[in-house]
Amino acid sequence: MSSFTLELGQKAPDFELPATDGKTYRLSDFADAKVLVIFFTCNHCPYVVGSNESTRATAEKFADQGVQFIGINSNSTNTKPLDALEGMTEEMEKQQFPWIYVKDQSQDVAVAYGAMRTPHFYVFNQDRELIYTGRALDNPKDTEKATVNDLENALAEHLAGKEITTPLTNPLGCNVKWEGKEKYWMPPEACDLV
Repeated sequence: MSSFTLELGQKAPDFELPATDGKTYRLSDFADAKVLVIFFTCNHCPYVVGSNESTRATAEKFADQGVQFIGINSNSTNTKPLDALEGMTEEMEKQQFPWIYVKDQSQDVAVAYGAMRTPHFYVFNQDRELIYTGRALDNPKDTEKATVNDLENALAEHLAGKEITTPLTNPLGCNVKWEGKEKYWMPPEACDLV
């Protein structure tokens, strides 16, 4: 298991980040959520764009069971100007996604969580312990070819009071765009999770 990424059972690191709705959010603002899905995402990555509607469907499917989704964009705006808060706000106005969308300009939150790719999902239980991390779909770029939705399976199992069959998968997507680094650079300690 990579020490770069949060390990199963670890607590969700706190954050204080501005959102596209003009508010600033901390972890404690979501205290009422039975399950918290924090995922690292962006505006342009083909894996994100390809799977946004699938993520929307999952968020809507579990919303009435107390599951809250938060999307965090940690990409360097120097590398990807569209990932600035302004571009994120435009995207949200256009898409009306059912999640809070926040900007991690300093990238401190991406480091705290060990975000590797966009999208990279983290599911926390009511005590905010990590119970699932990795991908949602096995083919996020072309959802028609996807055969499994590990995120949805994990949520369904947890909410039914069962053990999560597959709590760990490798996130599939573009690397997080790190400030001051070449576009495809990843931290050397960011290895596969499984």
